[in-house]
Amino acid sequence: MTCFGIDNYLVFVVSGILLNIAPGPDTIYILSRSISQGRNAGIASVLGICTGGLVHNACAAFGLSIVLAKSAELYGIVKIIGAVYLCYLGIEMFMNRNKRVKNTESIKNKGSFWKIYSQGFLTNVFNPKVALFFISFLPQFIDSSRAHGPIPFLILGFTFFTTGTIWCLFLVFFASMITRGLRKNAAISHIMQKCCGGIFIGLGLKLAFDKK
Repeated sequence: MTCFGIDNYLVFVVSGILLNIAPGPDTIYILSRSISQGRNAGIASVLGICTGGLVHNACAAFGLSIVLAKSAELYGIVKIIGAVYLCYLGIEMFMNRNKRVKNTESIKNKGSFWKIYSQGFLTNVFNPKVALFFISFLPQFIDSSRAHGPIPFLILGFTFFTTGTIWCLFLVFFASMITRGLRKNAAISHIMQKCCGGIFIGLGLKLAFDKK
């Protein structure tokens, strides 16, 4: 049965859940934030990454991602921007010796929640591989013979990020809960912050040197 030009919607939902569960750069980013900075930092990262994903979804729906996929120069520029930004975040966390890891309440009350949200958003928006994912995965569940414009893309994208957000929030609460005691120790929290910075640098280098 086809609705709004979408075929096999339940298959898509199951496939999307499996893809969300599979560990990837976004999962590593979210877990790193949750472990080193706590629950609110993890939640901010999830919301930022998912908002960035919705931007990619809208671009795929209205054809902008195809331009990115077909232009090697544009793809390279976006990829380098994303890689440099990830490395910048990692170096900032790794080199800042005086900055204590904030607890969840201070993150929320001092505006850092918005800062971490925007960082998660930018890391996702400037990852061209997310755009390629949307224009390669979503069309497999869309009936091109039915004229519904961007609607099926938007429905599938929203579904994918709804299930993804639920899963990522589960990871945030679990990771922040089991590491809560560690973050109360200044020395350990400092080491965790450096590890988080190192992971961000690694993600940036991986994005920079990955082939299209």
